[in-house]
Amino acid sequence: MLQEKVLLLGYGDIARRLARLLVGYQITGVRRTSPYIPTLDTEVAIRFADCRKLEQMQAIMSEGFDIIVMTFTPTVRNDVGYREAYVDTMCTVLDVLKQQPYRPRLVVFVSSSSVYAQMDASWVDEDSVTAPTHYSGLRLLEAEQRLQNSGLDYCCVRFSGIYGPGRERLIQQVIVGDHSPAEPIIYSNRIHVDDCVGVLAHLIQQHKTQAIDSLYLATDCLPVPIHEVKQWLARQLTLPDNANPTSRSSRGSKRCSNKRLLGTDYQFLYPSYREGYTELLKRRKNL
Repeated sequence: MLQEKVLLLGYGDIARRLARLLVGYQITGVRRTSPYIPTLDTEVAIRFADCRKLEQMQAIMSEGFDIIVMTFTPTVRNDVGYREAYVDTMCTVLDVLKQQPYRPRLVVFVSSSSVYAQMDASWVDEDSVTAPTHYSGLRLLEAEQRLQNSGLDYCCVRFSGIYGPGRERLIQQVIVGDHSPAEPIIYSNRIHVDDCVGVLAHLIQQHKTQAIDSLYLATDCLPVPIHEVKQWLARQLTLPDNANPTSRSSRGSKRCSNKRLLGTDYQFLYPSYREGYTELLKRRKNL
């Protein structure tokens, strides 16, 4: 039986981790630049290209792929950077796919819970209103909509805040004494990077034998006030948790539901921040 061919557009940390889980697939990863760790990528064919460039994408797509996964990262954190990374790239990829005789069985786009603008601690899911006001959410939602209107078999996966090795911003904030106020309650949502790639691999595999939804909100099982997470981290680090809080009134407050994802029988490696950060803190101690 021929191996299915997977194209990972935006071959960064998440795509590299995903590649290690996709056993039995023929994998090609596309990067803008050359720095990567070849010893970890021996089973992946690496291509260097700008996914916004039509000719470069045509050359790569002509190989024909069964599955395409898009995990883009903006080079600049502003509206122009997000438009180029998500909207412009999505448009180019879709234009090229229209010209190809071979249609992928599944196109996966990694999006974000930033498309939700709720600030009232309400629960949000895949059917909730998306009315982002910040450029990041606006551009991600625009890219989602482009894919939705493409006529392809697709799945958008909205990750909440990703943490894990190399993604330890919250730990650093606690270490320097940057705490959050208990009032007003600001709910936070997160997912460990290992669960990010676990979810993607799970959906790709499940799609081989049954239909999956076109949209999933991927987050762990415990939305929690951000000040509680920081207090817990401070205790684990044996640091005082009574430092002067820094107010972040502009931050959204919502509780993300993973009910639809759990309905696919995905089993979380880290169901809450406690399991995930416990493992992460052990890892830091052993470095």
